[in-house]
Parts: sequence; C-alpha cells; structure tokens
Amino acid sequence: MASTFDGVEHSRCVQTRISSPTDAASAFMSSGSRDINLVAVPTGAMLCCQFVSIPSGFFVLGQRWHKNIGAVDPGFKMCWPFYYRVSHVVTRATITYSAPSRQVPCADNVMVDINLSLTFSIGPSFEDAEAFIYTLGCTRFDEFLAAEVEEGVRGLVYSVTHDRVNDLREEFAQSMLASLSSKFRPFGVQIKNVKVTETRLPRNLAKSLEDTTTGRTRISEVAKRHENTIRVLQDEASQELEQVLRTNARKKQDLLAQCTRYEIEHKEIIDEMVGQARVQEMESKSNMDVRITQAVGNLEVAKSEGMKEAEEIRKSMEIKCEERKVKVTQMANTTVVESEAQLRAAENNSKALVATAGAENNSTAGLEVKRKYELEWQRLQILEVLAKDGRRFVTGEAGKQLLKDMVPGPSQMLKK
Repeated sequence: MASTFDGVEHSRCVQTRISSPTDAASAFMSSGSRDINLVAVPTGAMLCCQFVSIPSGFFVLGQRWHKNIGAVDPGFKMCWPFYYRVSHVVTRATITYSAPSRQVPCADNVMVDINLSLTFSIGPSFEDAEAFIYTLGCTRFDEFLAAEVEEGVRGLVYSVTHDRVNDLREEFAQSMLASLSSKFRPFGVQIKNVKVTETRLPRNLAKSLEDTTTGRTRISEVAKRHENTIRVLQDEASQELEQVLRTNARKKQDLLAQCTRYEIEHKEIIDEMVGQARVQEMESKSNMDVRITQAVGNLEVAKSEGMKEAEEIRKSMEIKCEERKVKVTQMANTTVVESEAQLRAAENNSKALVATAGAENNSTAGLEVKRKYELEWQRLQILEVLAKDGRRFVTGEAGKQLLKDMVPGPSQMLKK
C-alpha cells in the first residue's frame, strides 16, 4: 500500500511496453510523479523489417530466436529479420527514488514519519544491465527495494528515542547506503546516495517539543542576560581591582623609594663607621706596636737580669756545694779512721776473748754456753756502734764477712 508524506508518494519502479525502440526516450520521459520507468520493452515484429533504428544513450539488449545475444549497437539497421528483436531498453539515467514511511515506532514507542530519498542507476556496463534484466527484473527490484528501505528505516528508528531522530540523518544515510549497495550491486544496480529529507513527530509531541524549545530559548536569553549582568559586574570589579592595584603599586613605589633612600643613608652611615673603625684600628695597631716594642725591650732586660742573677746563684751554689763536699769528705775520712780503729780494737778484744774462751774451755766445759752468749752480745753491741756512728765503706772479703756476721745464716744458728 502506497504511503504519502506531505504530498510526496512512495515511488514505484515499472516496466513499459513500447511499439519501437525509438519510443524509449519518450517512454522514460513520460513517467508519472509516482511511477519510474526503468525498462522499455519494444513489441517484436512479425515479419522482416526493411530497416530498424536503434537509439543511443541506453542499454539496448537484443535476442535471436528469443535467446539473449547481448548488447545491440546503436544506429540504423537494414533488412532486420523477424527472429532478431530488441528485447529490452534500459535507461542509463540516475533515478531519484522517494520512500516515505509513516507511523514508524521509536525506542520509546513514539510514532514518527520519515521521508527517505535515494538515487541509483543501472550499470555502468552492459553486463550490469543484463544482470538486472535476467536475474532480478523491474517488478521484483521495486518490491525488493521497497522492502529493504522500509526495513532499514524501521530498524534504525526503533534503535533510538524520538529526541535523537533528527540527529541520525547523516549516520542513517551512511549505514543505509552501505547496506543497499552490498545487496543490489550483484544485480547491476549502483546505489549512489541515500538521504533523509524530512522527519516529523506527532503533532502533540511536536508542540510539546516546540514549547520546550521555546522555554529553552527563553532560559538561554535569561542566561545570556544574567551572563551579561555578571560580565558588567565583573568589569566593574575589574576596574575597581585595577584602581586598587594602581593605588597599591603607587604606594609600593613610594615605599620602595623610601627603602632605597634608607639603604643609601644606611650605606653612608656604614661607610662612615667603617672609616672610623679603620682609624681606630690603625691607632690600636700603632699602640699595639709600641707596647710590643716596650714588652720586647722589657723582656730583653728581664732576660739579661735573670741570666745575671742565675749566674750569681749558680756560682754561690757551686761554692756551697764545694764547701759541703769538703766537709762531707772530711767527715767520711774521720769516720773511716774511727771505724778502722774500733775494728782493730774489736779484733784485739775478740782475740783476747778467744784466748780467754779457749782457756776457759780447757778449764771448764760448763761455761761454754755462757761464753757464747756473752760473745754474741758483745758482737751485737759492736754492730750497734757501727750502725749508730755513721756510714762506712767496707768492700771485699771484709765486707762479706761483716755482712755474714751481721746476718747469721741457718747453719750458724744451728751451731749456736
């Protein structure tokens, strides 16, 4: 059933019968607003013809005994027999095909009307024209094309909501063009362009969307006015901020000038103080040099006096040492002489005692212990005197004997 969209009817591809091949041009030009003539079929001659005119600018297919013989060259043919015939004349023109669809449901179940326009042509070769005539045909091509276009439109529209229908024109056209080209190219049909010319929503929904658009427009205007007001306020604030920045910059410049002046004054004071410090330093160095010179002189004088006094002390001590040495030597000699005298006396006494002891031994054996005791006591007294009177230097055998007598050994103690 044909559908219309704002007076645009669904196109239909038809095949027309003509009396002779030369009538093909008028047949293709006389197509109605809905019917599109793609193929013209001339009526076959019953007898031989003296001449036949084959038009140019079309795909002209011929038959011999109703068997396809391919393309028939255009021109004037003489003595055309009846078993030769022009079977089909196919247009080379680019055809515009309108396919409006009504009440197509969207994903949100809103019915929309869509008008689709596509352009196609048969060819560009005679083989494509033969494929179109003998494999598909004009009637089946019209049915196939209408079904594919309707299915493609409904499938794409059902995948989106109503608010995106108007945004899918380019996307839909590209996908539909690729799909139709792949399906119709084997039959010699070349799909050149697919375009969605118009979409229409239901009246109430369109009115609601229009009101929504109007509201959005008003909102946009209010937003623009608000943005303008904000921009004015921002400009005023920017001017005030610029004024404040200029004032601060001027104050900053004044402060920097004061800081520079203060730095210059500070540098002058520092230079003055440095000069005074250098003068004081030079005076201090001069005084220090004078004091160092005085101290060096005093040191030299003190060294001289110290050396002189030390020499005097050394000489006096040498004299005292010599005197003490002489005294000690004299005392030592005296002590040695006295010790030798006492030693001789002790030896004489010991000899006398020995003699007395021998006599007593011979006379009285009972007095041996008493004599030994008295002898030991006298020996100890002598040693006491020797130890009390001073130091004596005794060397050699005499010293060993004296030490032995002073410290008796264990054998002597056993004898005693």
